Amino acid sequence: MTFDRDNLIESILSSIDRMDYTKSEDIPNLDLYMDQLTTFMEKRLNNTKRKSDDKIMTKTMVNNYAKSGLLPSPEKKKYTKDHIMILFFIYYFKNILSINDIQKLLGPLEDKYFNHKSKLKLSEIYDEVFQLAMKQTEDLKKFVEEKTDIALKSFPNANPEDEEFLHYFTFICTLSFDAYVKKLMIEKLIDLLPSEQ
Repeated sequence: MTFDRDNLIESILSSIDRMDYTKSEDIPNLDLYMDQLTTFMEKRLNNTKRKSDDKIMTKTMVNNYAKSGLLPSPEKKKYTKDHIMILFFIYYFKNILSINDIQKLLGPLEDKYFNHKSKLKLSEIYDEVFQLAMKQTEDLKKFVEEKTDIALKSFPNANPEDEEFLHYFTFICTLSFDAYVKKLMIEKLIDLLPSEQ
């Protein structure tokens, strides 16, 4: 294990650069059966996997989302473009939020915009939100560089054989604390949303 600042930053930044969102125009306008849906999600989100054998979205997951009311039920066993956009939201949220929080957040979106219930289309909301998220890439790159430099300055008096691990540990702790605080902020914001009637 070598805490090589430049290689570490380059590795993390290349991971960030590989992150991309699927634009609504790239989602099929044709309704998809379950196998087609899971294949599409797997293909589009493949670059977010930590390990090559990780599953993006299984039939069981999709069925459970529909049974719990997190995802509107399919129409004649087919999933619409709106279903797929909701599944993308679920995929990203499920790593940091509880199912109840996701339901509270997505419920109003589904009630008002799913399957063209409003003048504003779900696809417009989806594209706007993901475009804004992707624009944060440059800020993320600066953040990673800053946190790496902080970690490398930590424990200046440590034994040389311990220094490397302590730098890694500090870097991970710093990122983890940032993620924890952001998760708390998100949960507080969700708690401020009006409860469903």
